[in-house]
Amino acid sequence: MTTQASSIAAPRYRDRKRYAWLLSVLVPAFIGSSALLVLLTGDARAAWLPLIFVYGAIPQLDVVLGEDQSNPPEAAVPALEADKYYRYITYASVPVLWASFLVSVWFIGTHELAWHTQLALILSAGVSGGIGINLGHELGHKNTALERWLAKIVLAPTGYGHFFIEHNRGHHRDVATPSDPASSRMGETIYTFVLREMPGALKRAWHIEVERLGRTGQPVWSLHNEILQPALITLLLWTGLVLWLGIGILPVIVAISFWANFQLTSANYIEHYGLLRQERSPGRYEVTQPHHSWNSNHLFSNWVLFHLQRHSDHHAHPLRRYQSLRHFEEAPQLPNGYLGMFLACYIPPVWFWLMDRRVVEWAQGDASRINFQPGKKEALVKKFGMRTSAQRSEERRVGKECRL
Repeated sequence: MTTQASSIAAPRYRDRKRYAWLLSVLVPAFIGSSALLVLLTGDARAAWLPLIFVYGAIPQLDVVLGEDQSNPPEAAVPALEADKYYRYITYASVPVLWASFLVSVWFIGTHELAWHTQLALILSAGVSGGIGINLGHELGHKNTALERWLAKIVLAPTGYGHFFIEHNRGHHRDVATPSDPASSRMGETIYTFVLREMPGALKRAWHIEVERLGRTGQPVWSLHNEILQPALITLLLWTGLVLWLGIGILPVIVAISFWANFQLTSANYIEHYGLLRQERSPGRYEVTQPHHSWNSNHLFSNWVLFHLQRHSDHHAHPLRRYQSLRHFEEAPQLPNGYLGMFLACYIPPVWFWLMDRRVVEWAQGDASRINFQPGKKEALVKKFGMRTSAQRSEERRVGKECRL
């Protein structure tokens, strides 16, 4: 009697979000289309539609569509990351975001507009620019020369090219520590944070790059400097726009760029609020883990932002591509997607009401695990009844005596 062995091939993994990632191109295109909407409709009020969608509809869509906590099987990740379809989406986003910036600047510079219409156009272009910084974040972490150059190119319109250095080699090293200007502290408002984060990020990026060039024996003031590379693109772009549209367009460009960069500040503010890595020895901290970043699995905003909101996996595994980022049960969770949380943090009492209790729960009431804003610790410890280091030491002493 002959036994015929049969094997059943394991089912091939299918990314259910494969085509949803096209929203990462389409939604930014809509957000940056304020000028075109005004031209097409003849109604200046149409300039506000992208902003209403960003700050009104997207948080609601996140509530309605809910969260997705599913992860791709690890066996499928190599093929998933090798699939060039996902890279082509990021590549296609670069010209879309450049066009959004250029069309907005051109329209403001060549049309007589009411101040409120100009404001809508500036804010919409700034949000689009902020999405460009997020794209630069995704591309800048990759090892291919093409993706790294595209990161610099997409960061250039809003003058934030130093992010390429600062985030990869500064923030990822110092994240969730008191020394990190890009990690917010419990009790710190976003308006205090921005005064620390923006100049601190530029200063740290410059120091890191000067140090690298010194090690390799290359001159600081040269095209070997990866901060000066995108800065030169910015200089040429802004100069060209001023020569074309007049010096009066410069404040518009600066305003768009500030709001774009403030979108990054908003993301940095919410991503690590109050979370603290433990110091093992002076200046040396525990390895970054998923629980050192706030996470969000809300579907729609993740589709728009290349899974940025699965920030916990990103910090634990920074080279992992957006389509394969995972949910971790131990990661602290935000109550809404990033755009909804942006609105909350712009109103500090609302933010503190939403988040401070969550930080305390994450730390299990242990104040030594929280990154506090200087001067706020004592009041916050008292408000939430947290244990201090001295109290924990006393608890351990009493426990030891009881065991004896």
